[in-house]
Amino acid sequence: MAETSGIPGDVNRRTVVAGVGTAGLAAALTACGTNDKEQAPSQNTATPTQSGAPSKAAGTGGTVLGKTSDIPVGGGMVYAKAKVVVTQPTSGDFKGFSAICTHQGCTVNKVQDGEILCPCHKSKFKITDGGVAEGPATKPLPAAEVTVADGTIRLA
Repeated sequence: MAETSGIPGDVNRRTVVAGVGTAGLAAALTACGTNDKEQAPSQNTATPTQSGAPSKAAGTGGTVLGKTSDIPVGGGMVYAKAKVVVTQPTSGDFKGFSAICTHQGCTVNKVQDGEILCPCHKSKFKITDGGVAEGPATKPLPAAEVTVADGTIRLA
């Protein structure tokens, strides 16, 4: 005869399968989440905004990212909300790059020892040109045009 618990076997299995599927989805989404808070500037912190070429001393157009004094020489700063890294390889030479890793789309999270670092799979990029310093990424970070005027860095 049928089950006597009052809950048919199909409903019970469906409930369990749905619960397991929901838990798996929640775990996957949590693992893929990012923190949109901007990093505090430091000698070892990078920022995503790079043009690959020296920034232009231009007008007031574009999104304000921060002050030139926030970007250490030989370092950088990641602006997570703008998805840009700004570096200063040598004094007065500001570069902008995408903060999105070319390996699998994670957001890079810091600049350290002359490299832009991706926390997901440990790819490293050069602060001078966004080129790959260490894989698994095989493509450089795309340039992002930044301008510098009156001590302010803007994403063009």
